[in-house]
Amino acid sequence: MSNIEAQTDRLISLSQQPHILVVDDDERLRKLLSQFLAENNFLVTTAVDAADARQKLKYLQYDLIVLDVMMPGEDGLALTKSLKAEKLATPVLLLTARGEIEARIHGLEAGADDYLPKPFEPRELLLRMNAILRRVAAKPVAQNEAVRFGRWTLDLERGELVDNAERLPLTQVEHTLLKALSGKKGEVVGREELAQLCEMDAAERTIDVQITRLRKKLEEDPKLPKYIQTVRGKGYILWTD
Repeated sequence: MSNIEAQTDRLISLSQQPHILVVDDDERLRKLLSQFLAENNFLVTTAVDAADARQKLKYLQYDLIVLDVMMPGEDGLALTKSLKAEKLATPVLLLTARGEIEARIHGLEAGADDYLPKPFEPRELLLRMNAILRRVAAKPVAQNEAVRFGRWTLDLERGELVDNAERLPLTQVEHTLLKALSGKKGEVVGREELAQLCEMDAAERTIDVQITRLRKKLEEDPKLPKYIQTVRGKGYILWTD
């Protein structure tokens, strides 16, 4: 099993705990936050700087990014602005020693969802995180909302992947699979359920074959899938941009 599948399997096995990416160059603070958040039913991954965060964002989906502003190299404001320009939907909560109003405005202008000055009370951080997660969960999804996978957008009506003027046709089975997974994105969908939707025999592992073909169309690296991930012993889970 790949590292990605192992981490995804762990995420699912922990009753869908919110997965938080904590980015801070202060090792002591990273450890304290990891312990505190784990004690409060969060799954936590840490990154030491912007480059490390970018690498981890390539392979896993997170529910929230808790990001320090004052880091060497690319700081938290620049990283936030860059991620939002790349259409990353994951909410961001900024942490900084600079509590001035002007600094907070810059953080929100960069695309952050909230801003907490250091030093802070851990319980306040928890309250702010939960407030962000509630807002995201309550946000209605438009019926015609695009389903994006990197450079591709799924045209549900025509059963095609679209990239500007380029169109990549899907087979009926591929279209049905993607439609089923996108309807439950972020949730594990079992092979038997997918097989029933596609009118296939799950015992013959034909779903696995179709998923492999889809990955070759969608993924930059099909061997390290970002969008359609295997949850060992359970099925598949879809992450979108």
